[in-house]
Amino acid sequence: MAVFTSFQNILPDPTNTVSRSGDSGGYGDSKTIGKSGPGFTSVKFNAKQPVMMNRTNSGRVITRAVAAHSWNIDISYNNLTREQFEPVFAFLMAQNGRLNPFLIELPQYLASRDSDFHTATSGGTLLTIDEASSIPAGRTYFRTSWTGATTALPAVGDIFTVTDSGNTNHTKAYMLTRVETIGDYNSALDSNTNPTTSPFRVRIHFSPSLVISTSNGATLDFVRPRIRVIQASDVTEYSLGVNGLYKFSLKVEEAAP
Repeated sequence: MAVFTSFQNILPDPTNTVSRSGDSGGYGDSKTIGKSGPGFTSVKFNAKQPVMMNRTNSGRVITRAVAAHSWNIDISYNNLTREQFEPVFAFLMAQNGRLNPFLIELPQYLASRDSDFHTATSGGTLLTIDEASSIPAGRTYFRTSWTGATTALPAVGDIFTVTDSGNTNHTKAYMLTRVETIGDYNSALDSNTNPTTSPFRVRIHFSPSLVISTSNGATLDFVRPRIRVIQASDVTEYSLGVNGLYKFSLKVEEAAP
């Protein structure tokens, strides 16, 4: 008898399986082992930051953010056989349209662009927030400790999420925009966040800004980061061609808890 403690909540894809019973599977029986979902034909990824802009009579521009940032993702698939299609569609039906959020992994962000950094983090070496106190919401940078090789650092454009024991609801995904080391850093910023050599610390910048206060000591997850999303519409649909293949695409948007 095989038992499990939770249903699969990651969109099925080539690296995330789902079984007939709804978990990730892997029990060996041909009917209960997890089945991989189909790969994506294309991914459209955009960052949405609503901003209000006013221009004065003198030409001065005044801007301010009016709503929270979110990532929006459009996924396209090749025409699918029923065997490929049904597990994905059933997974989405179980989310009841926009009612229930789920997780998604994007192939372009499964690993850091720096292969040495990816190897180190895959092996368990973690980048850890290292400041004197918690980091307030709204900050776009913080200092981090790194025990891996000083030449193995995350690359700009990498996506990461935060694991914070003080707030397990911190599921926002962030994109790395700058990495400062002791050999090259902006001295105009808070000196308490300056990079150091011993221990080896780097200051990283990211977008968007922190959505909630984050504990000192929280770790950053660059390996297969997962974005928490909901479907962008209450309508989930497909079309079936005369060749028996299913045409299907998916639009999702980030959903903070």
